[in-house]
Amino acid sequence: MRHYLDFEKPIAELETRVEQLRVTAAGGTVDIDAEVARLEAKAAKLVRDTYAKLTPWQKTQVARHQDRPHFKHYLTGLTDDFVELAGDRAFADDPAIVGGLARIDGRKVMLIGHEKGDDTASRLKHNFGMAKPEGYRKAIRLMQLADQFAIPVVTLVDTPGAFPGVQAEERGQAEAIARSTEQCLAMTVPLIAIIVGEGGSGGAVAIAAANRVLMFEHAVYSVISPEGCASILWRTADKAADAAEAMKMTAADLHSLGVVDRIVGEPLGGAHRDPDAAIGGLKGAIVEELDGLAALGPAELRAQRRAKFLAIG
Repeated sequence: MRHYLDFEKPIAELETRVEQLRVTAAGGTVDIDAEVARLEAKAAKLVRDTYAKLTPWQKTQVARHQDRPHFKHYLTGLTDDFVELAGDRAFADDPAIVGGLARIDGRKVMLIGHEKGDDTASRLKHNFGMAKPEGYRKAIRLMQLADQFAIPVVTLVDTPGAFPGVQAEERGQAEAIARSTEQCLAMTVPLIAIIVGEGGSGGAVAIAAANRVLMFEHAVYSVISPEGCASILWRTADKAADAAEAMKMTAADLHSLGVVDRIVGEPLGGAHRDPDAAIGGLKGAIVEELDGLAALGPAELRAQRRAKFLAIG
């Protein structure tokens, strides 16, 4: 069953009508193919027009859509094989960040990313993609391993932010995020980061300080969530839409500011409507970026990455 967002109600009404007509046609002798085709064309145009003028807050809703692909879906669509490497070798394994060795179109990579989960049980297991210190220390361990064996790193970012709980703070959350960001900047192999959904605060930057930062068309990337920003500035989360507008968190805004290097297009209506097409498009972009960075030596890769982020600051 397709899940519709609040601003998609007119689309939902049309597409529901199309489905009802199809059921009617299947059980009767009346030819209504022409009417179905007309309504389908009208619905497709409505989707196209709606998604061509999404507000930043609407894009935030799309980026959080429950049917949007998650890390496990990218594993299936992007990789030829995957060997998970778990644990930080210090405290525990954090399911909010998953990583391991993989092949993308025959190219060896270390693939690391946030996993939010897609039902109640898996969301609780993966803590809604909010990593704890051991998650970032696992990412550091895998990046160091990739650096040691000259394997490019690809990261998939999709998190509302690092876990803010007391236990995470007690185990050194801020230090772990800082060390992970530092490790990104120190790498001598190509590092490509893709914002596939939400890119929230330091929890995202910790694995996204890359040579090339890609971002899905309807993803968002910001220093704080719109609700959090609104709560600080206006003392109410009801101003989240205004905060989203002010923070310039969309792919187009961030590309114009130089924070993001490339926008990856999504299928009409967002990645949640056609996950296979979205993942296929991303795979092509990753392969292009890997091939482009292959010409740079270790010192050049590190210098380019550091210069990029110093220029942003």
